[in-house]
Amino acid sequence: MKVKVSALHFDADQSLIDFASERINKLETFYDKIIDGEVVFKVDKSDRKENKVAEIKLNIPGKDLFASKQCKSFEEAVDQTVEALRRQLRKQKTKN
Repeated sequence: MKVKVSALHFDADQSLIDFASERINKLETFYDKIIDGEVVFKVDKSDRKENKVAEIKLNIPGKDLFASKQCKSFEEAVDQTVEALRRQLRKQKTKN
């Protein structure tokens, strides 16, 4: 699956990009019709420690799935976002 990763207002290092791509590619075990994915990393301008945001959009036939989480680290945000998408994919699979 093709995964596009972008970071707003900063440069994401390669290990973060690889981590996100690896996690998203594992979603194919739950739903094999995923066309591609897009990840956007942002840093929220707040005083809280949980200011790292990961947004993931998956293109599947007929619709797009989207999830966004805000956590202390980008890795934690990716894990939580992928988990939310996994639940959405499971629901989508039961509908088909």
